[in-house]
Amino acid sequence: MEQPKQINPNEAFEKMDRMYRYQRYFYDLTRKYYLLGRDKLIAQMAIQPNENVLEVGCGTGRNLAILANKFPKSNFYGLDASSVMIEESQKKVDKYSLQNVQLQIALADDFTFDQTFSLDKPFDAIYFSYSISMIPPWKESIANALNNLKSGGSFYIVDFYDQKDLPKWFQKMLKGWLKQFHVQFWGDLMPHLESLEKQGLGKLTVTSIARRYAFIAKFEKK
Repeated sequence: MEQPKQINPNEAFEKMDRMYRYQRYFYDLTRKYYLLGRDKLIAQMAIQPNENVLEVGCGTGRNLAILANKFPKSNFYGLDASSVMIEESQKKVDKYSLQNVQLQIALADDFTFDQTFSLDKPFDAIYFSYSISMIPPWKESIANALNNLKSGGSFYIVDFYDQKDLPKWFQKMLKGWLKQFHVQFWGDLMPHLESLEKQGLGKLTVTSIARRYAFIAKFEKK
């Protein structure tokens, strides 16, 4: 399988800003129709008071705003490689006066709980909501999430699946359209997650959504 092209951090930041410079203005309005499973993931996250929860690739801050309102006694953190998307997230934080949300510009494979967010302990939960399919170094990003997650904590991924149970014409149309936005399902993602479980690093649970259109993966770290 072809390996993702490696780009340096500055190129990654610039690429994301170019992509979302204008998309940010209609992102939430359009994405709600095809980013299936986000609310299902939010509903199943049992977050306790004073826990620290991170979204990797927080985009416009839509998910963070919902969670921060739902769990006002918990702390939420968001990072994104795009400064313009962090600006959009900050607008939501300010609009709803969310005192329990902190945002940073950072890469998924290069953040730490202490240096990036000034925390004294790893996160209680970390989630990727339709961001893992846009991260070329996704394996490194998952490893980094595990390194910044406490023992007994969980990381979650909700994203596009392989669409194998959907009509061939739909698969072709969807994958072709998503490719325009640098989005794809990494074919070795599921085997990689399963290998983490086989290594004894934690327990994996995968739920298919809408005939494998999307999936939710939960990995409970030992």
